[in-house]
Amino acid sequence: MGRYIVRRLLLLFPTLIGIITLNFFIVQLAPGGPVDQMIATLTGQDTGATSRIAGAQGGPQMIDMSETARTQYAGAQGLDPALIEAIEKQFGFDKPLHERYFKMLKDYLSLDLGNSYYQNRPVLELIRERLPVSISLGLWSMLLVYTISIPMGISKAVRDGTRFDAWTSGFIFVGYAVPSFLFAVFLIVLFAGGSYLDLFPLKGLTSNDFEELSPLGKVADYFWHLALPVAALTIGGFATLTMLTKNSFLDEISKQYVLTARAKGINQKRVLYGHVFRNAMLIVIAGFPAALVGVLFTGVLLIEVIFSLDGLGLLGFEAVLRRDYPIMFGTLFVFTSIGLLMSLIGDITYTLVDPRIDFETRET
Repeated sequence: MGRYIVRRLLLLFPTLIGIITLNFFIVQLAPGGPVDQMIATLTGQDTGATSRIAGAQGGPQMIDMSETARTQYAGAQGLDPALIEAIEKQFGFDKPLHERYFKMLKDYLSLDLGNSYYQNRPVLELIRERLPVSISLGLWSMLLVYTISIPMGISKAVRDGTRFDAWTSGFIFVGYAVPSFLFAVFLIVLFAGGSYLDLFPLKGLTSNDFEELSPLGKVADYFWHLALPVAALTIGGFATLTMLTKNSFLDEISKQYVLTARAKGINQKRVLYGHVFRNAMLIVIAGFPAALVGVLFTGVLLIEVIFSLDGLGLLGFEAVLRRDYPIMFGTLFVFTSIGLLMSLIGDITYTLVDPRIDFETRET
């Protein structure tokens, strides 16, 4: 297993570079980049920005541009070519595409993710600020999802066809039918001062007086703010995992080795948790890395917007809208790195649950 882990770690960096490279050229060659957006602003959508940048160039000089400039940037007619050059230099587009690419790779090797175009702050600093919010939402919701889904799925498999199975299927149907963001709105209406009760805060991860609270008070305040967003994420995730666990256990229970164990007089609990559990849980473990990464960086986006939580999902979404390339590629770098590491952790967990699995033997 040690050699397999080393090989996977050695492959991690080339895989990461390949993903970054592919996305870099797709995004850079797509229209509507930061220079285009700034030109759109200068042509009448934001007079304040126009006056500031034009003033830095010694006043607006509205002269015709060259044919090259007209075709390169839509809506650039009438702007001073010197102004366009200044904008290109500001965003680093005064250099050829391949130079920008190799500079980015060189910076990433030293973990320098650059500065945000619009916030004028290091991307790594922005990610470090937002990461705790996304991790809090993702980890606590996944913990609740697995805590609820696995016991419920096992119980539904053991009691298949009973009243318990039928009643719990009703809750699962609700989990399938109601998206997390809609359930979040429902919780706000009921418990956050919408139309009924006002028991939970509507924004932020902590209160304004958080630093003045006692250690126990800080913990209580933290979970008080997390209660509604985590509940919204949990309702959207437990249904799929519960049915996956149930079906996996039903499939294993019907196999010959379980019938043989029962025929030998082994009690139901020992058969279930000593024989069936190890095999049935493999498919559940297989989906854990993807599920965690999905919750951390995609599933929480609307929840962060609804509850005004500044997490990585919201940061990346805003960067895409504003074409803030350093943040876009910086968050992609972090997302991909965590995703690849979680995939490796999933493989290691495989071997812990079932030592019969040997990835090194399979590769040879």
